[in-house]
Amino acid sequence: MLRLNEIRLPLDHPEPALEQAILKKLALPKSALRSFSVFKRSVDARKKDAMLFVYSVDVDIHDEPATLKKMRGERSVLPSPDTGYHFVATTPTGFTPAHRPVVVGFGPCGIFAALILAQMGLKPIVLERGKSVRERTQDTWGLWRRNTLNPESNVQFGEGGAGTFSDGKLYSQIKDPRHLGRKVMSEFVKAGAPPEIMYVSKPHVGTFRLVGVVERMREEIIALGGEVRFQHRVTDLLIENGHLRGAKVLDVSAGTSHELRTDHLILALGHSSRDTFQMLHERGVYVEAKPFSIGFRIEHPQSLIDRARLGPNAGNPLLGAADYKLVHHASNGRSVYSFCMCPGGTVVAATSEENRVVTNGMSQYSRNERNANAGIVVGIDPRDYPGGPLAGIAFQRHWESGAFVLGGSTYEAPAQLVGDFIAGRASTQLGEVEPSYKPGVHLTDLAPSLPDYAITAIREAIPAFDRQIRGFAMHDAVLTGVETRTSSPLKITRGDDFQSLNVKGLYPAGEGASYAGGILSAGVDGIEVAEAVARSLLGVAA
Repeated sequence: MLRLNEIRLPLDHPEPALEQAILKKLALPKSALRSFSVFKRSVDARKKDAMLFVYSVDVDIHDEPATLKKMRGERSVLPSPDTGYHFVATTPTGFTPAHRPVVVGFGPCGIFAALILAQMGLKPIVLERGKSVRERTQDTWGLWRRNTLNPESNVQFGEGGAGTFSDGKLYSQIKDPRHLGRKVMSEFVKAGAPPEIMYVSKPHVGTFRLVGVVERMREEIIALGGEVRFQHRVTDLLIENGHLRGAKVLDVSAGTSHELRTDHLILALGHSSRDTFQMLHERGVYVEAKPFSIGFRIEHPQSLIDRARLGPNAGNPLLGAADYKLVHHASNGRSVYSFCMCPGGTVVAATSEENRVVTNGMSQYSRNERNANAGIVVGIDPRDYPGGPLAGIAFQRHWESGAFVLGGSTYEAPAQLVGDFIAGRASTQLGEVEPSYKPGVHLTDLAPSLPDYAITAIREAIPAFDRQIRGFAMHDAVLTGVETRTSSPLKITRGDDFQSLNVKGLYPAGEGASYAGGILSAGVDGIEVAEAVARSLLGVAA
């Protein structure tokens, strides 16, 4: 197979044009081509009136050596690399470990950790504190529609993790020399995700499609001998002389506790598992404070973003809803940037604790809602919240509790028009943009909802962003507060062997441990940690 890069074609090119471009690039007749497949398709948007698709394709031809020799020196024609997934070990027939491996958490990291272990024949046990994804969806709607929060089943807790109620983005900037991201996406496709996620430059699935995908992945884990136990929360770890020996588990539905023995526990927590973080700290597991970001959600008409980003191609169904990525370095030394941009989406209530307000963004696969939204957040670090490894949690809670009160103490979120925010006056009436946050918003002055340095930096950043996206600072755009859970406020540090620095057999992983930031990177981390567990169980060297 050959990999051909940098094939450029107009957006509206006819289907045969790609094959013709391949044959022209290789100077071959059609009879020499067996088949081809698109490896990657991106968009060159530098000229808005002449945007192009840019393809990388894998090509199967009859005489590959001769063609490679002919194309020697042409950087865009190379042998296709091996992007397939290869298991690190084979489980011997009849092999049974003394204790089965345990995965705590069933978000993207936990799903892929459990899936890889199951595919290798190691029959993991998954402990998920929340409910199955469809039950969890009903509980989540309880907050959005009826102002009723279930602290154990919500946007943060339950099958699929926080990524289920997001845009379902499947792209990342992690280094991935083993192409593990393709393993993640291929498993999603096998479970029902759209096939184009394998090749589009910014793939996404969307919330409703993710529900079915997650269910089918769970079914495969169970079919391979794994177990998934919902409403089972780990309340303590059993540690002897620096080695993990098991966990204490609360069966929430039954109200009973039991001990589960294991020598290999993957801790695939989400970034909001605050009680578990507290338990780990109390048990002496090494954790440390880390930077994260806080801010608001901003909403604009999606049509405004489309016009600014796509020009005359706005509305082209081949391009879909436009996104953006913005950064501003404020004069007070703070960095302000857009986070988790959701084209054609909604702002959602994402709290997991009573009497607190947290926002996040979500899109469906179609991305056809009226508004675009993104977090506009400010970077902070432990110097802003001194007090030890758990101080970041206290910091988050302070502002989330304040937002609850500022929003009227009903789970409505405090909100303000962008024009009023910049001018420093409270908003009293909505304009063109109707906020999408449910249960609803309460117009106010957002200045008390974040630290002064964050408010100052965001006030400076929004007009700066307007110079990149015309209309970004429109008066009627809506800010909704607060976004505090951009990433975990602490790190459960691990060594090169993927184990905790001071508790052997404990494998911190994913977003909660600060080794991932999004669905794709969490899935990749889950694979790598599962491989480390498999090597340990099977006695295979790394």
